[in-house]
Amino acid sequence: MDTTQVTEQKVKAQLDKFDAQITEMKAKAAQSKAEAKVNYYEKIDELQTQRDSIGKQLEEFKASSESAWEDIQEGIEGAVGRLQKSFEKAASHFN
Repeated sequence: MDTTQVTEQKVKAQLDKFDAQITEMKAKAAQSKAEAKVNYYEKIDELQTQRDSIGKQLEEFKASSESAWEDIQEGIEGAVGRLQKSFEKAASHFN
């Protein structure tokens, strides 16, 4: 398996994890009080937007030329790291 395939699988796995976390957060938000619910859904929307952006970057990565994929790979990995930190911060509000 080459490096691009490894990166693609790694990012897909992380996106699946983010999807599961978003689903869990939506369930918790649905059970919260009205005023907290609005804040929770705003945070969820922000996370979903970031997650969707990474999904688009992954598609660009898969379609890119070999000479461009290293730059795109670094961008994706940086975005995944930032999104993970956003999830950790948001999760503290849901607990």
